[in-house]
Amino acid sequence: MGLLKRGRRRKRACVVGLDGVPHSLLTRLMADGVMPATARIAAEGTLQPMTVTLPEISAVSWPGFMTGTDSGTHGIFGFVDLKANSYVLTFPSYTQLKAPTLWDRLAEKGKRSVVINQPSTYPARPMNGVLISGFVAVDMAKAVYPARHLARLRQLGYRIDVDTQRARSDPSFLMEELRSTLDARRRVVDHFWEAEDWDYFEVVITGTDRLHHFLWSALEDSAHPFHGAALEYYGQIDAFLGRMAYRFARLSGQDGPIPGFFLLSDHGFTAIHQEVYLNRWLQEQGYLAFSSRSPESLEELAEGSRAFALDPSRIYLNLRGKYPKGCVSEEQVCRLREELVEKLQNLQCDGLKVVQRVFRREEVYSGPLAEQGPDLVVLSQRGFDLKGSLRQSEVFGRSGLEGMHTWDDAFFFSDEPPREEFCITDCAEIILRTVL
Repeated sequence: MGLLKRGRRRKRACVVGLDGVPHSLLTRLMADGVMPATARIAAEGTLQPMTVTLPEISAVSWPGFMTGTDSGTHGIFGFVDLKANSYVLTFPSYTQLKAPTLWDRLAEKGKRSVVINQPSTYPARPMNGVLISGFVAVDMAKAVYPARHLARLRQLGYRIDVDTQRARSDPSFLMEELRSTLDARRRVVDHFWEAEDWDYFEVVITGTDRLHHFLWSALEDSAHPFHGAALEYYGQIDAFLGRMAYRFARLSGQDGPIPGFFLLSDHGFTAIHQEVYLNRWLQEQGYLAFSSRSPESLEELAEGSRAFALDPSRIYLNLRGKYPKGCVSEEQVCRLREELVEKLQNLQCDGLKVVQRVFRREEVYSGPLAEQGPDLVVLSQRGFDLKGSLRQSEVFGRSGLEGMHTWDDAFFFSDEPPREEFCITDCAEIILRTVL
């Protein structure tokens, strides 16, 4: 029996995430008629800009959404981190998440969830319902709970992500990958919407983020050869959102898709002017040195180094007692930190200010794990993409990427009244109130 035939008064929520979609782009596409269904949805509630957690990357923002906490509580500080008392990189996974998620808290009340393509949930772990992990899931067999759904997903042609390596240099391939991946996502949504008895349903579209990284200019330049294809893809996204809203409205017995229907992104996006390599900058400023000319890892950090950076914008002081070659004493921390802040705030490129603000650890993180975070988090001006690469010979450069994340141009849609300040960590409580 499909859910449509079950009790209409049951409290439910439906969430659609659009990875990396800026509030400014979404409102522009609605105004231009590219996304008419989304415009109708937005007219029935509040579509507001939103800041995200720092640094402004999916590995941190999505856990902030899932748990309603920052890294100081949930424990994920970036795509990579360091093993304790070492310079060895590790890749945090869902098993390291220290705070309960939305669906964990719902399960405590006997509520059942279906979560599809949620980044930062790999490997999938047991829950009351269905979980299909999103980016960076590397093995489909470990990305699905319960595992009995794996065969059906393969039958439906489900795909976790596009082939990013080939898509990076082949726009035609990228556009085809985006379309086929979205089609597969739609088939899987259709299946679980009807097949599962759920109180909370969520799906995340990550193709938007890939389009922006590789072909941001196609959205900005009407003369771009892939401008039409990029708008067409957003038209497909619009149709997907319209279908989700319509189905939820029918299921809920509402005239419109709210209350209980939510849309959000995990960060904004903008064009890259220059990439900024923080470890190279630290080297040139005399804070960092390596034992070899072409270091492969931070393990080659030289004695006397006082600071180093991890992707994308985290700066750590090389503290004595915390790291094997640590040389910075507790007495030196405050002065060194303020020295770095001042120099970073004065950094320029092509006559433009590079850094918008440098956050100290206590300004970014709260909770029992805050001390594990970086000493400083650098927020750049738009157009300056901060990187933690070790292999750059210059502070400024470019790769093949066209778009970069922003901190303050994400969005959230709900039936809540607008707030002057709104962060992605505020979403969880709003959603929970709808279901519980």
